[in-house]
Amino acid sequence: MKKLFTLFGLVAVLSGCAGTDKEIEADKPLKEIYETAYAEFNDEDYELAANEFLKAESQYPSSSWAPDALVMAAYSQYMDKDFAGALLTTDRFMRFHPGHKDVPYVLYLRGMCYYRQVSDVRREPGMSAYALQQFQQLVDRFPKSEYAKNAENKIIILKNYIAGKIMYSARSDMQKENWPSAISRLQSIVTEAQETVMTPEALFRLKECYTAIGLPEQAQGYADMLKLNFPDNEWTKKMEKKPEEFETVVEK
Repeated sequence: MKKLFTLFGLVAVLSGCAGTDKEIEADKPLKEIYETAYAEFNDEDYELAANEFLKAESQYPSSSWAPDALVMAAYSQYMDKDFAGALLTTDRFMRFHPGHKDVPYVLYLRGMCYYRQVSDVRREPGMSAYALQQFQQLVDRFPKSEYAKNAENKIIILKNYIAGKIMYSARSDMQKENWPSAISRLQSIVTEAQETVMTPEALFRLKECYTAIGLPEQAQGYADMLKLNFPDNEWTKKMEKKPEEFETVVEK
């Protein structure tokens, strides 16, 4: 978030801009609105700060400071945990300032708005998928951005989270002996999230599923894949304890 605090120096140079940047009949000069907004922000009254920054942008929409006002408004809403409001504000920023230097940060902030709303793995991924999309877009478009590394770390966490959600559903399917659904979910982990910690368990459970439906060759294929790629993993050791028996261990 350090980038945002470089904006605090703007107030000092706004005094010469207020007269020339005025676009519509405004209640106050731009400099005065900014001073009020930053004062509210420093007092941690983020709701009022956001309102003032939005007022600066709406009353001086063609000002050179309008993009910064939107960024600070979105950040203030984020700090106030008004994630829906922050997303709407960043939507406006992306719509009117798609080539601005702060786009990488705005993508990061959008990702964090979703990331902060991620729930436990027993619920639909929803927010995690949206967060992943924003962070991935940031990494793909701006790989050298100062926010890219942090976004990459969040991507790893989110991919494991989503894979965990799929695994939770697959275990539930196995309990119900809904083998086709379980197999489909487990295969999606192996093919689309192979870098996550869920892959060894997915291979183990695919062996179980195919054994259960009487397809030993396919079951052995996944067993071999598990041993080859994860020789020291706990799921490999569990499989090798009783390789001749089918043993479904569904953990809640």
